[in-house]
Amino acid sequence: MAKAQVKVTLLAMTPDPDKLVALSARMCYSGAEMDQLLERVETQDQAAFLEGVMGRGHLSVAEHASFSFLVEGVSRALLAQLTRHRIASFSVQSQRYVSMENTFDYVVPPSISALGPEAEARFAAQMEQMHDWYCEWQTALGKQGQSSNEDARFVLPNAAATRLVVTMNARELSHFFSLRCCGRAQWEIREMAWQMLECCRRSAPILFAKAGPACLNGSCPEGKNSCGRAAEMRARVAAISDADGM
Repeated sequence: MAKAQVKVTLLAMTPDPDKLVALSARMCYSGAEMDQLLERVETQDQAAFLEGVMGRGHLSVAEHASFSFLVEGVSRALLAQLTRHRIASFSVQSQRYVSMENTFDYVVPPSISALGPEAEARFAAQMEQMHDWYCEWQTALGKQGQSSNEDARFVLPNAAATRLVVTMNARELSHFFSLRCCGRAQWEIREMAWQMLECCRRSAPILFAKAGPACLNGSCPEGKNSCGRAAEMRARVAAISDADGM
């Protein structure tokens, strides 16, 4: 058994997402032939145009671009938060078909790690105990593969690590980032969201030029519940841009 760490990999995306979204928007506003629009998108900088489109709230065009991520080393607890984002597709490693008999990795909350090595060791021992219980129930249920796994898994903790593939379109991703990159978001999904944001800003810098926590583009919408770290959030986004030469 081992501590798991969140890791995000961009698996696939719509080719040239910035150009596709710009083309879709230009088609809405122009009577020109498509070959003319294509040439314009291919030969001219679309940054100012896309900024204007998004600023006017014409966000439906961003739905034409999609992004698929492999997410590893996250807890089952994270899934309950992630699947609240309805406009997305999820494929999650099954605890029914995949046996945890040999071992399972687990996520340690930073607040527990901060208590020191003894606290981490205690947490690890609890994970080992739950794994023992899982194996006991597998045996009691006859070790019948998925039919045993599906009920033995009830003793596994929310800390048990999993992996998944998630796909969202650019509009939903921007909404996701505004909520989950926020300093008030739960720490695990916040770390995942920031890694996803880095992938998106590298791959589609125009489309995601203003993507990030809601405070990036104005005052914090949380009001009196604000984390008070807007400057820190903006600096973190700026660091992504600087690192990529944006």
